[in-house]
Parts: sequence; C-alpha cells; structure tokens
Amino acid sequence: MAYAKLQDGLRDVAVGMLTPFDDDGEIEHEKIAENAEDLSGQGLNTFLACANISEYHSLTHQERIDVTETSVAALPDDACVLAGVGGSTKTARDLITAYDRIGVDAMMIMPPDHTYMHEQGLLEYYEALADATETAIVPYIRGFDPSVGFLAALTEIEGVAGIKYALADAVKLGEAIAAGDDVVWVDGLAEPYALSFWVQGAEGFTAGVTNFEPRLGQELLAALREDDWERARALQNAAVPYQQFRSRTGENNTLAGAISVSAVKAGLELAGYHGGGVREPIVSLSANDQQRAETLYERLQSDLDRLL
Repeated sequence: MAYAKLQDGLRDVAVGMLTPFDDDGEIEHEKIAENAEDLSGQGLNTFLACANISEYHSLTHQERIDVTETSVAALPDDACVLAGVGGSTKTARDLITAYDRIGVDAMMIMPPDHTYMHEQGLLEYYEALADATETAIVPYIRGFDPSVGFLAALTEIEGVAGIKYALADAVKLGEAIAAGDDVVWVDGLAEPYALSFWVQGAEGFTAGVTNFEPRLGQELLAALREDDWERARALQNAAVPYQQFRSRTGENNTLAGAISVSAVKAGLELAGYHGGGVREPIVSLSANDQQRAETLYERLQSDLDRLL
C-alpha cells in the first residue's frame, strides 16, 4: 500500500469537517463545501470527514457517505482526507466500500461503542476492516483504556498506517510507541496535549480551536518541528481556555463535554465560517454559553495577535 501521502498528512494538523444543519435538522452540503474550500485556502491540508466532531453518530449510513463525498469533492486533490468508519463489522465494511469509491486517503476507525469488549476481539475487528480495503486504516483510540501490549499489537496489523491516540496518558503513549512497529502516532486530544505528546513521539495532532483558527495549529506545529518549546508552550496555552470551555457540561446538565461540538460551531461562525445547528443528543449553546464563547474567541484573537 502507498502510504507516503497519508503519513505526511498524519504528521500535520488534522482539521475536522463539521456538519452544518439547518433549522429542520437537514444537512447543508453547500456549507460543508464552502468550509472545506475556505479552510484549505488557509493552508490546511489534512481533514477528518465524518468524524466525532462531524456528529458521526447523529448521521445515517447514507448521510455519512454523502458528507464525506461532499468534503472530498470540495477539497483539492493533494489534500489528505480521513473518513470515519464504525459500527458492526458488516456496517463498517459497507462504509469502507463506499469510501473507496469516493477516494479517501484513509479509514479512521471510530472508537468502538460496545458496552463489553475484549482486546483480542478488538484486534480481530481492526484486522477484518483492514482486510476489506487496500486503503490504509487509522484506529481512533478513545473511550476505553487498552494495555500497552494491545496498542503495540495494533501497530503490527497490516494496513494500519497510523493511530489517533486520544487518551490523557502521555506515559502510556510513550511506552506504546517504544513497543510498537513504525506507524505515525497522532495526538487526538488537540492543542492542549500537543507538546507533551510530541515529546513522547506523536508527530501530528488533531485540531481543537484550529478548526476555526488555522493560524494557531500551523504555528504550533512549526514551533514543535523547530524544537522551539517556549513558543510552542505559548501557542498551546493560547488554545487552552477555549478548549476548557469545550469540556464543560453546559446548562441544565451534568455530562462533561456536552457543548464540545456546539462550541466549535460557535467558533466557526465567529470566524466567518459555517457552523450551523446541531442534532440531538447535542444541544446548541445557551445564551450565557454563547456569550462566553464570544468572550473566549476575542481573548484567543488577542493572544494570537500578540504571538504571531
């Protein structure tokens, strides 16, 4: 398999393609396309289509295919696109077949949502999906706490080109990288973990505020590559307040991270892109949270004006 383009993409900043919904909950494909064109025009090159932040679990099977096709069609040919794949083995393989027709660069295997899992069973699941395509797969590790041995074994599966690691455990990341085969490890927890994960061996990271403020992620990645730790820390810290806001419960709720997607959509709107509405079980920002998003966005802009 030809992984050169993909692995270069994994070593970059990966931006999520959010799904704007209208007032009736219908997908606004033209706005997905406009976001894709505008963000790629800002120099971003790696995109996550139909990801968690795209409200993957609120989309039907056909909608997942459709939003991915819209994203790929709108992006330049040299863009690197990873498309979210999940569900039962058969459902996932059906998505893979559709994505192969569209021409994505990798299948990002979504975190399994089974209540009961076995590490060996998970490895068999990833093997079955890798066997279904000549396109590389990138497992997304989040929501469960696997062993270092499991992570190392995952790197040995033929077809795995990278791993999106979204566990708040830098030590385990370092151990897994040392124990595994040569794949590209990606920080899946966005800018606040970019520096600590980079030191352990991650070579790229996913976007948080970079989803609506491309300058931050690009400058942070440049600082990491240049071993400019002081500048990297300053840029990372500039992202932290808005990212912490994303982790909040929102109003009338006790579940952490409930406003994560809504907060990014608010950031997109404030930056002149398209955010749009959300689908249940996510809710839009309350008036108070919207005001907080605006204040934090202004703070982010002030910090970047000072740093850049």
